Parts: sequence; C-alpha cells; structure tokens
Amino acid sequence: MERKDSRDVASSAASTDMAEGEDGEERAWEELFPDALGLIFRNLSLQEILTVIPRVCKSWGRAVSGPYCWQEIDIEEWSQRCKPEQLDQMLHMLIARSSGSVRRLSVSGLHTESMFSFIADHAGSLQRLELPRSEISDSIVEIIAPRLSNITFLDVSYCRKIGARAIEAFGKHCKSLVSLRRRMHPLEVADKVCQDDEAYAIARSMPKLHHLETAYLLLTTRGVLEILSQCRDLEYLDLRGCWEVKLDDKYLKEWHSGLKVLGPDIIDCYEQNCWDECSDYSDSSVYSWEFMEDGEDVYEGVSDNDSIWEAEQGLEGLEVRFYGGGFTDAVTGFDWPPSP
Repeated sequence: MERKDSRDVASSAASTDMAEGEDGEERAWEELFPDALGLIFRNLSLQEILTVIPRVCKSWGRAVSGPYCWQEIDIEEWSQRCKPEQLDQMLHMLIARSSGSVRRLSVSGLHTESMFSFIADHAGSLQRLELPRSEISDSIVEIIAPRLSNITFLDVSYCRKIGARAIEAFGKHCKSLVSLRRRMHPLEVADKVCQDDEAYAIARSMPKLHHLETAYLLLTTRGVLEILSQCRDLEYLDLRGCWEVKLDDKYLKEWHSGLKVLGPDIIDCYEQNCWDECSDYSDSSVYSWEFMEDGEDVYEGVSDNDSIWEAEQGLEGLEVRFYGGGFTDAVTGFDWPPSP
C-alpha cells in the first residue's frame, strides 16, 4: 500500500466532514471506529502519527493514543539515530499504548536488559520480534525466552553478545518459530574461528524452520549439513558470505529439492548492502526531527509542543496535548471499545 502523507489524510478529512459507509449512509470522520482509523494511520510515519494526526481532532487523537495504531511497532530506522534514554521512553510509551496487543516489534540497538524484560512482559500477542544490533546476552536470553513463546519470526542479526546458548534458548521456548534471521557483519566475527556451535543449536532446537538467514556467520559444511538434516521443512537458506560452506548441487537436488540456497558467493550487490546496514555501529549522531512548519493551521485548541523532537529535550511531554488537556490512554486505563 502506498504511504500517504499525514497532510493528505488531514486535508481529505477537512474537505469533507462525512465518509460513506457500507450501507450508503454518510458517517462523520470522527465517528469512524478507532481500529479503522488505526489501519489508516499505520501508513504514516512515526513522527506524523505522534505529532500531526493528534492535532486534527479529538477522535483522531484518541485513536493514536490507544492500541489500534500500535499492534505493529516499527521504530528500527528511528532507533538507529536516537539517544538510549529516548529509545527507552519511546518503547515504554508505545508498548503501553498497545495494551498487550502488539504483534510485531522492530527496534534496533536495544541496550538494556530491563527493556528486553519489559518487552517480554507485554509479549502475549507478539509474533514477530526484530532486535538487530541489540546488546542482549546469552544469560538474559535464557531468562527471558520462556516469556516469548508465541514468536514465529525472530531477528537477532548483528547481536554481538549472544551465541549458541541464546540461540538454543530461543528455539527451546519459541516452539512456533519458523523464521530466524541471524546475519552478521564481517568485522564482528573477525576474532572468531568458527560458529558451528550456533548451527548445532539451530539444528537441535528449531526443527520447524522454513526460513533461515546466516549471512557472514562463520559456519562450515558440517554445521550446515546438520541444520539440513534436522530442519526438514526448510525452504530458504541464506549462506552468503559463509565461505567455508561447500554444498554439492547434486546432493541438494536429491535430498532438498524444495530448498532455495543463496551463497556463499555474494551476488546482487548484497555485500555492499550488508556493509552499509552495519556501517553505523560507531555513529554517535542523534536523530532528531524538525516539526513541520509549513504555514498550515492546526486544530485550534492544541497546545504547541513542537520542541518535543529536539535532541536537547528528549521525549518528555511527547504526548501532544489537546484542548489544554491530555487524553487518558492505555497507561492510565482508557476503556477502549471492542473491535466490531
């Protein structure tokens, strides 16, 4: 679906106060169900959802303060440039707003064990968890993994502090796991000799895998063959950059005819893309947004908190205030109506 600018959505509502329902009757925009508004607003950027949409009207503000916009939380791009304390504040707010309904969470550079634990405490509906570049360890994963039992897709790429113990803990407790992304940067594995222990952990604990990405992991042919012998449902295997792996084409056609294998040779500029993805490990720059100042009027009763995106202030006062006051949200117990 094509991403729309928030001003397009707002101007559409402004140009007509009514929307036609399935029964042909006209319905005011502010009377749309919150979950319907949530589906629409998901096409907007994080900044627009948090700072522009709430200024249109009360009902739109309530929608973005409630769970319907936050069943999928993707802040990976933003989290690569924000300060650690800003990331914690943002995650606390958005996960709380989801009221336990978040199904997908994508965040880069999770840096505290307490935040990982907080995510797990609200993971009752979580199915897709993406934590690239995070500072999680084997020991904390062994503690937290039992609370992530509904995960079907896991991304722990570029997580330098975990190894076979963490991989096996995820596999042991995430029984429905069908996709694992465990890509690495060549420089991050330069001091390692072999990572076949991770291959054996995958083979022992993740027999239901359909999709596996291990680009630049230091695997050998023996380790990959062990994965193939135990993960019989595997359909996609990314071995690009795994230079020690030599798989015979005849063997693959005979025993794994439905398996697509990429690598170990680098094709389609993958190597450049992979290096680019990880090239910001040492980047200490702060990602800040300048609020729109395009001369358009905002809702008359809104107090102006434009500075909330400035690096100096962080995310204090992030929730934009309406009509001189604030909405009650998931944190304070807003009683959201059930989805029709």
